[in-house]
Amino acid sequence: MILEMKVPSPGESITEVEIAEWLVEDGDYVEKDQAIAEVDSDKATLELPAEASGVITLKAEVGDAVEVGAIVCLIDTGAEKPEGSDEKSNEATEKETAPVQKEAEKAPQPVQAKETYASGVASPAAKKILDEKGVDSATVKGSGRDGRITKEDAVNAVPSMGTPTGGNRGETRSKLSMLRRKVAERLVSAKNETAMLTTFNEVDMSAIFELRDQYKVDFKNKHGVGLGFMSFFTKAVVRALEMYPAVNSMIDGKEMISYDFCDISIAVSGPKGLMVPVIRNAENLTFRGIESEVKRLAIRAREGEITVDEMTGGTFTITNGGVFGSMLSTPIINPPQSAILGMHNIVERPIAREGAIAIAPIMYVALSYDHRIIDGKESVGFLVAVKEALENPTELLMDNNVKKALEM
Repeated sequence: MILEMKVPSPGESITEVEIAEWLVEDGDYVEKDQAIAEVDSDKATLELPAEASGVITLKAEVGDAVEVGAIVCLIDTGAEKPEGSDEKSNEATEKETAPVQKEAEKAPQPVQAKETYASGVASPAAKKILDEKGVDSATVKGSGRDGRITKEDAVNAVPSMGTPTGGNRGETRSKLSMLRRKVAERLVSAKNETAMLTTFNEVDMSAIFELRDQYKVDFKNKHGVGLGFMSFFTKAVVRALEMYPAVNSMIDGKEMISYDFCDISIAVSGPKGLMVPVIRNAENLTFRGIESEVKRLAIRAREGEITVDEMTGGTFTITNGGVFGSMLSTPIINPPQSAILGMHNIVERPIAREGAIAIAPIMYVALSYDHRIIDGKESVGFLVAVKEALENPTELLMDNNVKKALEM
């Protein structure tokens, strides 16, 4: 029996995927549920498992864009696993390469183009492309008649990388995944289609350090998750969003949509690039609930198990460049959201406290926002509200009852 394997739908609004990599070869025997391919959508990279055991016949190439529901391979479920398949594949490879080598030996050598007044002269279209690239036409070998530089030659021309000074100067090219291309498009779109501004502030993290030092062991023993910074920041953001609802809004054509819930997107670095899973209804979660959800989503993202639904939506984003050592940055808005908070590394710095110089753990924070719907007063007020909550978490985030807030 021949089983036709079709591309499953990764999620709503996704109509096609791209074959990122075949994990098996044509003619291989595969087991049911074995991962046979990785496919890219514009939101995530997913594994495609075999629906049955048998010999596989591939119907799509790496890099092909395939519509959801299209056939990508056939599995002969009645076939038995061939013996000595590895030896046969080696013999086949040798037989295939031999004729290629013979043909290469017989291939005629290119005829040297004669030198004329047209040699090295670029056509008008080619000249325009070379000028845009900053490439000197004298460095381009023309493939046109009598050595004339064609438009194709100009398109393929690579700008000079400077005068070689010795050493390895190789380069590699690799196709961007559909996910990476979509991320690039969204980032450029956010820069071009929003009136994006960034405001900065600094946070004295001393109070949070003291709370974590006092309760993190008991918190971990009781709840099975660590008491990290993300729960404090999420709580502070939720409080600030309730105070400044315009920051929790989006533009839809000529209308502004404001949300009475807080779905917080958190940026997570995964093996396939940046993932932004969503903590749903963060306003209803406790410190334990937030930390558990952050841990769950981060593990799923890093193991490539995150689903499109888990990354869809979100009304506000938190990104933490501090885990990589970033001191300060201007994060790019995650469209269609209107604002994003950037966390950074924590460094001990001298500050003025009650008229004296003290050393404190300081974090710089940045809020990028869409000025079309968020005014300066709201953006600055929002960031100040976040700062106040983080510097006084016992009163503003825990209602002066730390043990109850941490469910100790």
